[in-house]
Amino acid sequence: MFASGADSDLEGLAELLAECELLRVRAGDAGLELDDSPASLEALDQLTPLWRDDPEELPWLGNDAGLYLGSVIVRTVPGAAWHLWPNGQPVVRLASGREINVVEAGLDWAVGGAPELSQVYAEAAEF
Repeated sequence: MFASGADSDLEGLAELLAECELLRVRAGDAGLELDDSPASLEALDQLTPLWRDDPEELPWLGNDAGLYLGSVIVRTVPGAAWHLWPNGQPVVRLASGREINVVEAGLDWAVGGAPELSQVYAEAAEF
């Protein structure tokens, strides 16, 4: 799941990144259970963005959305893996070598609704 390091440590870190507790709670409040599938990203895109009314929660939810997006990509796109930039930022590296800053994409989605999470996923799945 990660590009380098001890397997057990990396699996634990991947599980931690996949928790996305705030996003899962807010999705659950809206009647959506996140099952780590590409279809769940489409369902998230359809939610009414009530979180935009809370400026304190917005960045946390955006961060969770990005980590959730990355977790779905890593689990379903062949060759995709988590990678840490030198500053500690988790990104997803595709088999092609392209890196996706999923946290940035999640924040953009939470703030403005674009790009949609499902769109970022679709682009990642093409490579």
